[in-house]
Amino acid sequence: MRLQEYEAKEIFKTYGIPVPEFRVVRDPEAALRAGLDLGLPVMLKAQVLVGGRGKAGGVLKCETPEEVLTFSEELFRREIKGLVPKELMVEKACEVEKEIYLGCAVDGYEGRPVLILSKRGGVDVEDVFRRHPEKVNKFPLPIDGGFLPYQARGLSKELGFSGEGMLSISKVIYLLVKVFYEYEALLAEINPLGVSSGGDSICLDAVLEVDNAALKRIRANLPNPATRIENPIERKGREIGVTYVDLDGDIGIISSGAGLGMCSMDIIGDRLRPANFLETGGGITEELLYRCMELVTMKPNLRAIFINVYGGINPIHEGAKGVVRFIREKGLKIPIVAKALGNRQEETWEILRSGGVEVVEETDTESAVKRLCEILERGRS
Repeated sequence: MRLQEYEAKEIFKTYGIPVPEFRVVRDPEAALRAGLDLGLPVMLKAQVLVGGRGKAGGVLKCETPEEVLTFSEELFRREIKGLVPKELMVEKACEVEKEIYLGCAVDGYEGRPVLILSKRGGVDVEDVFRRHPEKVNKFPLPIDGGFLPYQARGLSKELGFSGEGMLSISKVIYLLVKVFYEYEALLAEINPLGVSSGGDSICLDAVLEVDNAALKRIRANLPNPATRIENPIERKGREIGVTYVDLDGDIGIISSGAGLGMCSMDIIGDRLRPANFLETGGGITEELLYRCMELVTMKPNLRAIFINVYGGINPIHEGAKGVVRFIREKGLKIPIVAKALGNRQEETWEILRSGGVEVVEETDTESAVKRLCEILERGRS
């Protein structure tokens, strides 16, 4: 679960990491009051859970009250990578001499946490990482959390800082790693960390992404992950316990595993347009498949549904009952093609066919998708 910038900064601040003074507002008039209260100039920052807001026009500097009002009105209407902000941060603008990058992440190759530092931070940091990897320092972190202040001071010196600047940055490095460990984070990032001419450090942007599996262990008042999902269908998918990703097509997909789901998407995508990715995982029940049908059909202008399930640990014959019950209760008329193999497959086929589902007995997904295409072609003629 990724937190909004202001939520991450509130946490960083409690640990002693310096952050600019800010307010969170939900309308332009409140933005103006906040700007006047903080004192101009201020930064307006759209609160959306995506990276690259600055390049997408989601961060604007305001020098006058008129700019605060005008720019906040624009931001509340602006779509930033598909999302329209409901909240803005109004933050006191800071003058800094240097901008550096600090981040803690989980290295998938090493299977351990790593601290990433660069002398160059800001909106172009990804270009720096890609084009100048020699300007990026990576420090493997102890898995048990044993990161000490003297190590942070050594890393600050490696960045080229000395005196007050070295001490200030090393303190932020140490505290950021502490946040990363204690929140069992997947990512804790400050980009950029501003450094003034006097050596003082200040966190100009903050990212904190927490492992959902750790939420019950973290003794902190964190939001419900479901509230972070903007798409109503994806949010409902999380509520019922399945993995759902909304796409821009019109062929609904239900699968009993990530591999089957991705395979179905890829093969369907060669000739048609998938409307979603959906995988149930283990524990299929009649009620779960009923709700999956309900979930998939929330998508407007759906042309057909493709079901690809395997009966190993999953009782697919029970799931078939949920599919048929939904069809009958809702009077669903669009074509449904199913490939259901494994334990009690013959019983599953019989149940599905009783609801008007086109069952494909072949073992390869290509045959099932071919059947779906044939049915849709016949429907056009």
